Amino acid sequence: MFKLVPSHVLKLHTSYVSYFSLYFQELVLEHVFGYRGFDCRNNLHYLNDGADIIFHTAAAAMVQSLSTGTQSFYLEHTDDILCLTVNQHPKYKNVIATGQIGNVADPAGTTPSIHVWDAMGKQTLSILRCSHTKGVSYVNFSATGKLLLSLGVDPEHTITVWRWQEGARVASKGGHADRIFVVEFRPDSDSQFVSVGIKHIKFWTLAGGALMYKKGAICSVEDARMQTMLSVAFGANNLTFTGAINGAVYVWRDHVLIRVVAKAHTGPVFTMYTTLRDGLIVTGGKERPTKEGGAVKLWDQEMKRCRAFQLETGQLVECVRSVCRGKGKILVGTKDGEIIEVGEKNAASNILINGHMEGEIWGLATHPSKDMFISASDDGTIRIWDLVDKKLLNKVSLGHGAKCAGYSSDGEMVAVGMKNGEFIIFLMNSLKVWGKKRDRSAAIQDIRFSPDSRFLGVGSAESTVDFYDLTLGTSLNRIGYCTDIPSFVIQMDFAADSKYIEVSTGAYKRQVHEVPTGKVVTEQSLIDRITWATWTSILGDEVIGIWPRNADKAAVNCACVSHAGLNIVTGDDFGLVKLFDFPCTEKCAKHKRYFGHSAHVTNIRFSYDDKYVISTGGDDCSVFVWKCL
Repeated sequence: MFKLVPSHVLKLHTSYVSYFSLYFQELVLEHVFGYRGFDCRNNLHYLNDGADIIFHTAAAAMVQSLSTGTQSFYLEHTDDILCLTVNQHPKYKNVIATGQIGNVADPAGTTPSIHVWDAMGKQTLSILRCSHTKGVSYVNFSATGKLLLSLGVDPEHTITVWRWQEGARVASKGGHADRIFVVEFRPDSDSQFVSVGIKHIKFWTLAGGALMYKKGAICSVEDARMQTMLSVAFGANNLTFTGAINGAVYVWRDHVLIRVVAKAHTGPVFTMYTTLRDGLIVTGGKERPTKEGGAVKLWDQEMKRCRAFQLETGQLVECVRSVCRGKGKILVGTKDGEIIEVGEKNAASNILINGHMEGEIWGLATHPSKDMFISASDDGTIRIWDLVDKKLLNKVSLGHGAKCAGYSSDGEMVAVGMKNGEFIIFLMNSLKVWGKKRDRSAAIQDIRFSPDSRFLGVGSAESTVDFYDLTLGTSLNRIGYCTDIPSFVIQMDFAADSKYIEVSTGAYKRQVHEVPTGKVVTEQSLIDRITWATWTSILGDEVIGIWPRNADKAAVNCACVSHAGLNIVTGDDFGLVKLFDFPCTEKCAKHKRYFGHSAHVTNIRFSYDDKYVISTGGDDCSVFVWKCL
């Protein structure tokens, strides 16, 4: 035990005496769990002859080595990356283009931009500031690698051609009134490209500074109807293949439809990939896995014969958003945030990346004595991760969104709070349910075991904290609750002796209650003598310095003090992770800031030994692991 003496006494319980002299100087991003598949496509590629893969989530682009599993990052974007492409020309090896979301009304630096950069050194080669008002949804390089196509999220779905090395706009034109999904150059051309979208396809020609197009003509094929087109691939002799929302693939010569491959997939064909070396085409769609069919198919050059691959994800319906082909392997990105490599010869699936599905991640807890942590998401799952090997250890589907999680002090139990007011206690070694209860109808916001493992504190959006005595068994009868809580619960921390709990609320008041009676403690001299087991509160004199100048009260979402009691990390609404000294009693205290998350950072924790910080994202649905240096 030790004392930190800010404006008044704060004590924090610790067993990590060896860290007392250790103020962290830096956080370094080491790994990201996440892949943006839920609303993006064709954003996953091989690099370096299949040795590495590149993909994105949040505001970060990741290059991951397939042999070591290590990641490196491009972190120059200021908001969500929506698209990614790789320059295929040998002269521009490992040149990447990424486009981000944005709003022209925002301050400079957050306007929609395209970054062209080197995947190995992470140097920015060019930044293209665009007139795409709401963001850039698709990018694609030309055959020589000198030109870049971009597609805007603006109402006109503007298509722009750039000479990216000069930062010069060559031509720009509204693409279509309805949404466009893909715009791609023919693989042998710098002047011809194709765009597909809602109930249309257009064949474009770049002539000087002008863009001209022909609409796809379907009248030559009997009973053919224009479908919403989601994907495009190319063949020899001016053939174009487009994947339709009804599972068919339409085959075009020039701009005229010549045949329809019916039921290429049973559901929408979200993605297609043309292999330049042999002309084979990969398609990815939405499909229920069967003996004959799979969500990934490899076709001959004319799309007349195919071989289907199953992904072995365990899902009833597999939904593929990105495919890419390397040497004997197919790289697959799914709507549910997984990246899978499939062998062409043996059809074996190997999951390379696991991430949460679409849904905010608010629940986060680190194991009290092991390099593990748990995340809980609106996607209805909890996931247990290995901090050292950077892999998913286990996943449990709960059927409802999960909002919070907490380990018991011995690490043998984990409690999960749900959006529907229920909470569930799992045994860690088997992940079997030990007990569950629903005494509230609103979301459980935070859940904590007392340090002596006797009590469970459950804080809800109903402005309540309920207490359960775990020694009484699995019936989980409530034995007490806190009164006089002015708003919904944000964070809770137990005292080291398990006799008190600190509650931070949506009214931006922090108060202390007795456990398990719930009675409010008002005597300041008593509060000053309490030793806290943990500190995750964003409120109080001890942390006044974490709040930026002129901050909206909701700007800082989460905080965590290191076990050594010398640092505090925070996550805020601007996607920033910040590192401060603790206690942090001076307003607008000095700190270091770290980018990568794109939207609000929802939760943050130190690992048990203070070697790592883990942060979770809201809209970016991602988990970031930072190394403490």
